[in-house]
Amino acid sequence: MIPSMPRIMGSSLAEHRELTRRALFASLDRLMRARGFDSVSLADIAQDAGVGRTSVYNHFADKEALLLGYIEQETADFVADLTGQLDGIDDPVEQLRIYVRHQLQLDLAYHSAPGPALKEIVSRDAAANLRAHVSRVEGLLRGILAAVHERGFSDETDFNVTVQLVHACLSGRRLPTDPAERERFITATQEFVLRAVGAPPTARPDVEASVA
Repeated sequence: MIPSMPRIMGSSLAEHRELTRRALFASLDRLMRARGFDSVSLADIAQDAGVGRTSVYNHFADKEALLLGYIEQETADFVADLTGQLDGIDDPVEQLRIYVRHQLQLDLAYHSAPGPALKEIVSRDAAANLRAHVSRVEGLLRGILAAVHERGFSDETDFNVTVQLVHACLSGRRLPTDPAERERFITATQEFVLRAVGAPPTARPDVEASVA
């Protein structure tokens, strides 16, 4: 019996590969949220995505490689989106407001997945790669904080420490589901971060309206 050919998604091989990768990432995201990374197998992910298990290896050598590809894509999408929102805004204080809002609204499965933290269960090389992706986002914040300092709003020059403290404040926060409560939570966090780094906390109404 001749085995059936794998289903081709998209109009070209390149599009098929990209759609397959996205499908695997979406399944990893769903399953990781429900069960945690450690409890999900590559076979589970392939079945959920509707992709043959053997064809998964055309894209990723193992589950860790799939995880790193997923995080790389999520990081790239986040950086592109945030950079687009910051484009054309010259005031670093308002840039910081937007950064805080964007980080709070970020919903990543590997931040809230049940079970042990990823850095505790992946290999040392994978953990180093995870850290490299985080560094891309930290670089954006470090640049904003340096601009805040240059405007004379802050005496702080150890931006590496400040970046870690700001991210500790923002990471893993669950926003209220009620829209009004959610907005109050975001605004209060923006004010807290601005005060913490020495920036003026009072927002301009026109800017707040543009990012709400």
